[in-house]
Amino acid sequence: MRVAATLPLAAILSLLSPSFAQPDFLGCNTLRSKLSDSVFFPNSTVYDNESQNFWSNTEILSPACVFRPESAEELGMGIQLLEKKSAPFAVRGGGHMGIRGSNNIDNGVLIVMSALDTLELSEDQAILSVGPAYRWSDVYSYLEPYGLTAAGGRLGPVGVPGLLLAGGINFYGNQVGFGCDTVVNYEVVLADGSVAQANKDSHPDLFWALKGGSSNFGLVTRFDVQTIPSKKVWAGSYTVSEEYVNDFLKAIATFAADISDPKTHIVPALVPSPEVATMASAILFYDSDEEAFPEAFKPFTDIPAVASTLDFKTVSEFAAELGQMVVHGINDVFVAGTVTGTTFDELYRGISIINSTFFERLPKLYAQVPAENIFVIQLDWQPIGKLWMDASAKAGGNALGLDASKVYLAYAEVVEWTGVGYDEIVMQWVEETTYAINNATQKAGLYDAFNYIGDAAGFQSIFPGYGAENHRRLVETAQKYDPTAVFQKLMPGGFKVY
Repeated sequence: MRVAATLPLAAILSLLSPSFAQPDFLGCNTLRSKLSDSVFFPNSTVYDNESQNFWSNTEILSPACVFRPESAEELGMGIQLLEKKSAPFAVRGGGHMGIRGSNNIDNGVLIVMSALDTLELSEDQAILSVGPAYRWSDVYSYLEPYGLTAAGGRLGPVGVPGLLLAGGINFYGNQVGFGCDTVVNYEVVLADGSVAQANKDSHPDLFWALKGGSSNFGLVTRFDVQTIPSKKVWAGSYTVSEEYVNDFLKAIATFAADISDPKTHIVPALVPSPEVATMASAILFYDSDEEAFPEAFKPFTDIPAVASTLDFKTVSEFAAELGQMVVHGINDVFVAGTVTGTTFDELYRGISIINSTFFERLPKLYAQVPAENIFVIQLDWQPIGKLWMDASAKAGGNALGLDASKVYLAYAEVVEWTGVGYDEIVMQWVEETTYAINNATQKAGLYDAFNYIGDAAGFQSIFPGYGAENHRRLVETAQKYDPTAVFQKLMPGGFKVY
């Protein structure tokens, strides 16, 4: 008996004659009839490149066609055509969010931002205009000759649009707030195809909502961001051995309980392994081209190191150094969470609960996934305190809803693996582990509902964690600028406000 192979619809259609290749319900024929130079089908070079241009295997799907607009106006025309056909679509900027379906689609239109490549400084060099085509490594390389940088991604391969629309945790948070707080204007394509400029004077409600509200309101085609003077910084990774893990956890709580130096930024992490000892490593960043080993970092640097890359370097060099941790072609999942406190004791207890719960559950994962298939397991923390939130408020505020009277310890669980046969096992493990952590931190009175979009998993809730009032404002703004819910219904990927 002959058994027919099962192929994705896009692949089957690509084998048919052009007149039947893409039915109108997928929107591709309609786009091609009006915007033929920007629409690409399976078996074309552009389609093959763009449909694979993602960080993680988790994100690779089979779109029916790729739409690569050359301008905001052309993107607006494409959105109008897709809306009229009720055709589903996805949007990819940097392609770094590893949630299946967040930035790609099966049997629909994949809109890629690769050709929206504005990159220029204002005459006084205070504002950088940057398109969604870029990753932060491109931005830092461009700004470095001017002695400038920006509040962007800490790993060079991270995309510009995803980070800024999620809020934007960055090296300079204690000075400027979130990356979105440095945006002074968004050029954005709305659901009706029109192009708006959103800033504090024009569409101020949309301007506020885009600061952490993600892609619920329109598609941003240019970000105008404030630049930051920077020649060199003192930065690197500082790694200690397993015997000092508890000292390392105390160092996190000590730093987080008293973030008093605005030049500092840290990303501490524990990296367990099924085969070797756990390592504890902190990314340390100090905004100075003269001072090394500042007092604020002594809780970490007083611990003996087994490895250190601390030195003076440019932000571009440091982002490239950290970018080496990004390996393409793996499967991955990130999961976000948060505990809050105001004292060392509270913060240390929160860190300890997260750490112990995570590590207690690792044997179950190791028992189901062979060591050779586990690429990385990591647990990291991001302290966000009053300096950071005051800087956000000074810039005009954002949608994230954080309370300056608390210290937030946002954390991320990370698993990267190979072999699609282990996908469901890993996803079930991280979901159950997250449930266990949340139960334990709630019981201790330290849990907070805030989940940072940039580290969140697809099963997590985002916008209720911004607070009821902010969530309500986001819903109202989405309904105002997208009354037919184009970005809620036709674009299935991403976290939705309603």
